[in-house]
Amino acid sequence: MRNLKSIIESPHPTIAGPCSAESREQVLTIAQRLAATGRVDVLRAGVWKPRTSPNSFEGAGDAALEWLREAREITGLPVATEVATAQHVRKATEAGVDMLWIGARTANNPFSVQEIAEALEGSQIPVFVKNPTSADVELWIGAVERLQRCGVENIGLIHRGFAGYTSVGNYRNAPLWGVALEMKRRMPHLRMICDPSHICGNREGLLSVAQQAADLDYGGVMIECHPTPDCALSDAEQQITPEELERLLGQIVWKSTSSDSTLCKSELERLRGAIDRLDEEIFSLIARRMDISDQIGAIKRQNNLTILQSNRWQEVVDRVTAHTQQLGLSKECTTKILNAIHLESIERQK
Repeated sequence: MRNLKSIIESPHPTIAGPCSAESREQVLTIAQRLAATGRVDVLRAGVWKPRTSPNSFEGAGDAALEWLREAREITGLPVATEVATAQHVRKATEAGVDMLWIGARTANNPFSVQEIAEALEGSQIPVFVKNPTSADVELWIGAVERLQRCGVENIGLIHRGFAGYTSVGNYRNAPLWGVALEMKRRMPHLRMICDPSHICGNREGLLSVAQQAADLDYGGVMIECHPTPDCALSDAEQQITPEELERLLGQIVWKSTSSDSTLCKSELERLRGAIDRLDEEIFSLIARRMDISDQIGAIKRQNNLTILQSNRWQEVVDRVTAHTQQLGLSKECTTKILNAIHLESIERQK
């Protein structure tokens, strides 16, 4: 078996395998086909599946642990599975599973994460934490901190998208890249990998999402594969064959965070200096705007006027949006900036 530490520390490892371990034949078949690509570092498979409906396939359970062990012996691939309870942790570690992850639904519940953390106390097994289904960075950080407080050292992050944002593109779980990037900023020492399968919920968008993750300096991907995806007992629409995975991985362009080019460094330094100066100007102007907002707030209080003046605010939004679109800024960007400024103004006028 390949050295797990070297895999975890490699630049862009690929974790792949079926959503669910369905049978011994399926697990061994997919493991051998994935190993044959030479592009997969870890075999993943769900053993216990947290499904919305009890009428859905909820995994093969404990029996699948033996299938994973056998797949590892045959292919040399380390194996990973999801845990949601202390009992899952005990059974998986006793079976010799090499890597664990905490799913999005479990990450939502601090009690569940704490139970898992205590079961892992002092363990050296790598544990990845998927983002909660809600776009809550603090909840995600809290899950990591619970593991850390129990002495779990080998922790990583999986960005698998957020539920409830059906208006944001053709995604099963909207990526909301800004939330994931804030997590990267807050915990830069943890490797973050991307799960395009759960973000997309389909096969068509996998490459686009994986490439965006590569462009944002993610540390690898987790992609669901099945010998016959259309026949999968869970999440059939988002799984691909090992051969399709091999082609997809060959198209991802992983980029560097630095360059040896003197010209490149010089140009970036010059342009970043210009941005720094503009940032100072922008926030100086915002501070001046807030001073005027404070004066407006004082007049409102003296004359018993409401803080929120809806018609006036709509006029501001319409005027500024029309102007910024002429300048080439998107409506979405303008709206986010205006809303942040407006909320700050309201807070200061209270």
